[in-house]
Amino acid sequence: MVRIVLDAGHGGKDSGAVGNGLREKDLTLNIVKKIGNLLAEYEDVEVHYTRTDDRFIELSERAAIANKLKADYFISVHINAGGGTGFGSYIFNGNVSNAAVAYQNVIHSEIMKAIGNVTDRGKKRANYAVLRETHMPALLTENLFIDNKNDAAKLDSEQFLLQVAYGHVQGIAKAFGLKKKAKSQPQQKSSDGKMYRVQVGAFSDRKNAERLAEELKKKGYPAVIV
Repeated sequence: MVRIVLDAGHGGKDSGAVGNGLREKDLTLNIVKKIGNLLAEYEDVEVHYTRTDDRFIELSERAAIANKLKADYFISVHINAGGGTGFGSYIFNGNVSNAAVAYQNVIHSEIMKAIGNVTDRGKKRANYAVLRETHMPALLTENLFIDNKNDAAKLDSEQFLLQVAYGHVQGIAKAFGLKKKAKSQPQQKSSDGKMYRVQVGAFSDRKNAERLAEELKKKGYPAVIV
């Protein structure tokens, strides 16, 4: 059993970065819930959250939650600010395990594949509390810039946030060798008997687009790759 702790950055009195009508704390919670929902489709994985609603939690408490659970992995989801653009990921800049480095390499790559034409800011290291104080391999992702108009337009899209979450999940599944549950779900039809097309963003990797299309089909949404 792989135990994953998902941490939605900020919350409550701490809104995190703000810009273009968006708040970091709302976006991170949205993404984390999507990650958890997608991970539920895999075998032998246990998902925990540091928060599932809009509440303030100290950084040390976030790490303590993961440590108490003896988690196998910790991911903290954030949105960047400061005038840049693109996606970046961080592990602790002190002593880290080889596993932490390997997991960052895999997950970073899968997220970049999933989110399409976005600047890759690279795999970095930093002395962030949630990376420093967790006792297991940990990763912090910075998913675009809330104060960049073009980035914010993407972040304001549920479709794009699903792609961000999907990239995280593909990375986790690949890093830990997770397998999908062998359970087929019947395709659902709308009440009027019609079928509606769902278009979900752009992918830089066709295989990722095909996998997400399959996910949507299982949930009853006809998905077409164009």
